[in-house]
Amino acid sequence: MADAKTEIDDAVNDAKAQAKSVVEDVKEHAKSVAEDARETVKSEVTARAKAARSAAAGEVNNVAAALRRAADESRDGSPQERTFGQIANSLADVSETIGNKDLGTVVSDASNFARRHPLTFLAGAALAGFAISRFAKASERHDDYGTDYGRDTDPDDIVGRG
Repeated sequence: MADAKTEIDDAVNDAKAQAKSVVEDVKEHAKSVAEDARETVKSEVTARAKAARSAAAGEVNNVAAALRRAADESRDGSPQERTFGQIANSLADVSETIGNKDLGTVVSDASNFARRHPLTFLAGAALAGFAISRFAKASERHDDYGTDYGRDTDPDDIVGRG
């Protein structure tokens, strides 16, 4: 009888040890899967942030180029020429900064600049809004049977069969 009790106790202890081992293996596997998922998400977010930064920098650079053209078309020495040229140079610097810095640093720098130069910041924000709206409009997809600039482009309507 004592031998049977010892055997049962040994079997229970073995089962506990095996269960504990299985639980540890599952925990370790879950930890590994979670770490892999975290790294995948982190790299995807980093890649998307870089693409967004690059697109934003490109749009700001396009606005700067447009302002340079406006400055070039203005009368030499006029206030408009100087103003457009200065804004264009500033936007070119901003474009370079956006393209080369991480998002947290750009936000921090923008916040500090806004505190020091609120009117300039507001003017820049307005220009950035203009650039973003241009980017959004340029990115819109136009279907063959959709509307284009407020006109109905359904072929049946154009030829009078609609």
